[in-house]
Amino acid sequence: MTVTVSAVILGVSLALTVSQTRAERGAQAPPAGPAGAPGQAGPPPGGGRGANPAAALYAEHCASCHGTDLAGGRAPSLFREQWLASSTDERLTNAIRTGVAGAGMPAFGSILNDDQVWQLVQYLRLQSGVLKTRPTFVANPSNVVLKTEKATVRLEVIADGLNTPWGLAFLPDGRLLVTERTVNGGTLRIIDKGVLSAPVAGTPRVHVQQDAGMFDVEVHPKYAENGWIYLSYAELLPGYTPPPAPAAGEPAGAGRGGGRGNAAPSMTTIVRGRINARHEWVDQQVIFRAPANLYTTDGTHFGSRFIFDRDGHLFFSIGERGVMQHAQDLSNPIGKIHRVNDDGSVPRDNPFVSRAGAVPTIWSYGHRNPQGLAWDPRSRRLWESEHGPTAGDEINIIERGRNYGWGVVTRGRQPGIAKTTEPGMVDPVVYYIPTFAPSGISFYSGDRYPGWKNTSLFVGGLAGQALRRLQVDGDRVTAQEVIFDQFGRVRDVIQGPDGYLYLALQYATGAGTSYGLVAPSPGLVVRMVPVAR
Repeated sequence: MTVTVSAVILGVSLALTVSQTRAERGAQAPPAGPAGAPGQAGPPPGGGRGANPAAALYAEHCASCHGTDLAGGRAPSLFREQWLASSTDERLTNAIRTGVAGAGMPAFGSILNDDQVWQLVQYLRLQSGVLKTRPTFVANPSNVVLKTEKATVRLEVIADGLNTPWGLAFLPDGRLLVTERTVNGGTLRIIDKGVLSAPVAGTPRVHVQQDAGMFDVEVHPKYAENGWIYLSYAELLPGYTPPPAPAAGEPAGAGRGGGRGNAAPSMTTIVRGRINARHEWVDQQVIFRAPANLYTTDGTHFGSRFIFDRDGHLFFSIGERGVMQHAQDLSNPIGKIHRVNDDGSVPRDNPFVSRAGAVPTIWSYGHRNPQGLAWDPRSRRLWESEHGPTAGDEINIIERGRNYGWGVVTRGRQPGIAKTTEPGMVDPVVYYIPTFAPSGISFYSGDRYPGWKNTSLFVGGLAGQALRRLQVDGDRVTAQEVIFDQFGRVRDVIQGPDGYLYLALQYATGAGTSYGLVAPSPGLVVRMVPVAR
């Protein structure tokens, strides 16, 4: 099979994308809606997906002319992907406010407030994604050739038979570590020359519930000297005693645990350990464990991704666990990106070390659910991917001590948030409407694909099941392309020591089954091998 991919220039979105540069955001940022705007009353305790009132606005003001599907009505459909791809948010906003001269479209600026106009802009992009025809899922991508803008590659399956592979990390000798989230817990396995090992014995007990499970894996930069491997996972509250099993005939309480009755207080925990010659996890040390009062039965937004810097500091992300107010609270470690020494101690130059009451390991805050971290090989800036609410997934550049806005601003739809930008808070470099749930990210710096070297940020997607390539120039994304979107969820993407890109894929469908976004499902690891063009 050969798949051809076309790229898009910034300001033009492809396959459900909205992209804006920092310069564009200064002139074109969607307006901040007034307090108390429709659908925005009263901040709730949670950070989940809110209702979108824009459907009623569209039905009242737009549907009679433009229709409700791709066929349109008296006027062309507003959900056409190519038309939306050529229309910036500023252009759409201005058209709704001031009308379109000569096209018979009236101005709505006098009857719709700024927030309602922005809701309509979002709705057009969201519905375009809903109406878009999805490619047929391909369960076996082996030997599929992908023709992209700057490289032609062939996919090779390195290992299959995995269950929800989440994180990837290479050992110096070329063996590949992979974490799995299974129905009953989580495992760490090793892929050696295409052979998948049995699970490493003795790894931490993992709690599974909705988003919870085994997460990322990372190898110490000096692994050859110290053997340290880092794991993040959802941990059951230490000392927690589950309630007694229900009596015969009594329904079990499923909470938010997907109907399995396993809702229990849990939290992201980070440890390091070693793998001995007997294939056992030993010498475990805790790098991060939250206070007991932050363990919650909510099953969402655990994070969690690792990355080391050149000086041996470990960065890790923690989601806000479904309570968006946590992300703005510097006395609370969740909804943050942290920076620690390799043993979990606090670096002296962290931004909040001297602030009374602040968690000293915090590097940046105002995050919802960060699942990707990557260093730009040229600028050495730290880039991050983050899940938005109903829409508004973000790609950010993470800077020391900065506030990224969650709980106060979002480009998505969230009850309790009426603003899309705020002075003193960092706007995303790129945001996406509709969501595609970005996960692992990686810059490419090798020589296997010369056209991608040092300028390409690869972003894996869950809901969109896409691998995207972002063309990066300094702090701007100047172009994007979808490499593929038919092989399942892309949990992680990393560069191997051999210069190839490796991907962790998870089935979305298969054998007549549609797997829920958070449900464990079969997976595999593939690599991308260049093909002469």
